[in-house]
Amino acid sequence: MTYAHQIAPILYKDCTTCHHPGGAGPFSLMAYADARRWGPQVLRVTQSRYMPPWLPEPGYGDFADNRRLSDSDLDLIRQWVSTGMAQGDLADAPAPPHYNATWELGTPDLVLKTARPYTLAASGTDVFRNFVLPYPLKQTHYIRAVEIRPGMPQIVHHANLLIDRTASFRRAHPNDWQDGVAGMELQVDAGSMFDPDSHFLFWKPDTPVLMEPEGMPWRLDPGNDLILNMHFKPSGKPETMQAEVGLYFTDRPPEKQPMLLQLEDDEALDIPAGARDFVVQDEMKLPVDVDVLGVYPHAHYLGKDLQGYAILPTGEKKWLIWIRNWDIDRQSVYRYRKPVFLPKKTVLHMRYTYDNSSTNIHNPNDPPVRVRAGNRSVDEMGHLWLQVLPVNQRLGGLDPRILLEQEWMQNKLRKNPKDTIALFNLAGAYMGEGDYQKAAATYQRELAVDSGDTRTLTALGVAYEKAGDSQQAVEAYQKAISLDSGSMDAQFDLGRLELNHDNVARAEEQFRAILRQTPDDASAHSGLGLALLKEQEPEAAQAEFDKALKLNPQDATGLDGSAQLAIASGNPAHAVDLLEDAVKQDGKDAEMREHLAMAYVQTNRFGDAATQLRAATTITPDDPMAHALLSQVLTTTGQLQDAILEQQKALQLNSNDADGWNNLGVLDAREGKTAEAREAFEHALRLEPNHAQARANLARLQASAGKF
Repeated sequence: MTYAHQIAPILYKDCTTCHHPGGAGPFSLMAYADARRWGPQVLRVTQSRYMPPWLPEPGYGDFADNRRLSDSDLDLIRQWVSTGMAQGDLADAPAPPHYNATWELGTPDLVLKTARPYTLAASGTDVFRNFVLPYPLKQTHYIRAVEIRPGMPQIVHHANLLIDRTASFRRAHPNDWQDGVAGMELQVDAGSMFDPDSHFLFWKPDTPVLMEPEGMPWRLDPGNDLILNMHFKPSGKPETMQAEVGLYFTDRPPEKQPMLLQLEDDEALDIPAGARDFVVQDEMKLPVDVDVLGVYPHAHYLGKDLQGYAILPTGEKKWLIWIRNWDIDRQSVYRYRKPVFLPKKTVLHMRYTYDNSSTNIHNPNDPPVRVRAGNRSVDEMGHLWLQVLPVNQRLGGLDPRILLEQEWMQNKLRKNPKDTIALFNLAGAYMGEGDYQKAAATYQRELAVDSGDTRTLTALGVAYEKAGDSQQAVEAYQKAISLDSGSMDAQFDLGRLELNHDNVARAEEQFRAILRQTPDDASAHSGLGLALLKEQEPEAAQAEFDKALKLNPQDATGLDGSAQLAIASGNPAHAVDLLEDAVKQDGKDAEMREHLAMAYVQTNRFGDAATQLRAATTITPDDPMAHALLSQVLTTTGQLQDAILEQQKALQLNSNDADGWNNLGVLDAREGKTAEAREAFEHALRLEPNHAQARANLARLQASAGKF
């Protein structure tokens, strides 16, 4: 029994990821001398299964990177230590693993560093700190991998990365974000769009590089922040660290859209002193088929037995994870070796048991005290996070993540009907579904709990606007601004609404008010540019568009506005380039696609124009203008039958359009449909008796005996 033949392979595979020079482990196990020196301790911590750190029970989830030592490996370590820890012929040992002293994947595309070094005190309780890392680039990038270098890995237990889409955390802590903000858990504002944070960006010492699966990069936009949430453990002496995060880009946007779901019932967490078996449970029914990619169970020091499982529609129980002896110091994200398929109507379950007695060696209170839910480490939590990927979905249908979000938020509201975050998120999911009236009603439910929430008032205004109630939208925006004169989102949305209704002076006033507060707001510059464009001030408008694009080269409105000016100046080819970039940034803007189609028409690219207009009619199927424009383009390419169908759709949506009836009559006449053409021209004249074109076309139709 020798180190070279039996023990080195075990240590290299399962121990040295932490236990190497410069690693997070307190000593190295890279060489025989190291293994011999620490052999008795290695024996103790492996036989008790304290090391390697691995909490899940075998047989209750098939996880990748399983670090649980086999019984045979444990027996080899026991025999080796008990027989004198012989070295053997080192030529028989495998080559030792190589651990890069710099970046594991080579030089990152972007390195973000905490603003200032942080010094951890020599002693005391665990410390949780949140460091803001502003994303400095002016372009959107997709991240295929991230590496966290904590500076002093020996004092860092674990870390999470969160994406703050609106820099909300930095704005909430203007005076101390550069030094790190204390706290174990934090909430960030995801913005007004349905944009679920879908990735486990969880670092621990043995996995410094987080590689995303193929087709699943995550996104960073201009103005985003990353927040590095770090858990420190004092080492007995003051330690100073400055963390770095390396980002590796890919040019390919995500092809798969996973989502994080959470089971929890923190409302029920009220654990009496001395309670040994306090149980908290939650469940949620899946509205769609999913593959489960990973799981992250989380509790604090009183957690004991953590179970996650699913009951299939057939009644079969499928385990997701079971941890019989929870230890917060060894928590982790666990990714499945193969995705776990769960069909629609499967019920997800979590069942957590807590031990608040003096026999719990992890209990931070002696004697035990009553413990409730909270963000401090001495409070308690009970969360089961699942990363799921919707599967078997109809192409072009509703984003299945919206259905998951709705079920999740409704589940939270069943436990606490006044949960304002759940109400806001549920309303956002209704917005994503296009049910604006239900969204508005849900925002109103939230405002009944917190009437002064300007963010919700702004979102309510958007819901009213989408539902076609401009007056209520204006009132909601104005109320938000009256409660907070610095509510720039409400000012921007009010300015955009006024612009859409040709109240150009009032729109300009709102955009200028934003720019007085934040001169570097690209969206406000492009909004002001549109207002100036409508006021027939092309040079001033172009100056604002240029400012917007200098601040954010991907500002879609700035690109669109510049394109309109390029068309006006007789340069449609340049307009095409600008609008193609704009559509890449905001492919859901139907009007922008219509502008691109018209630019294609001016450059004789009629097929491309039809493609853009078909996309526009898919985005906004109730927009008569998009169907009418598509009809005109199809007419130009000789596709008269399709052109007639599109013009008919336009008139179904706007039956009072005299020009549209005249155009339909022309198309029918060209197809030899004399009776239909006559009726269309007469319909146009009933709507507008002085319509010169319709009268002339009707006379021509009658004079030519049906030939047009």
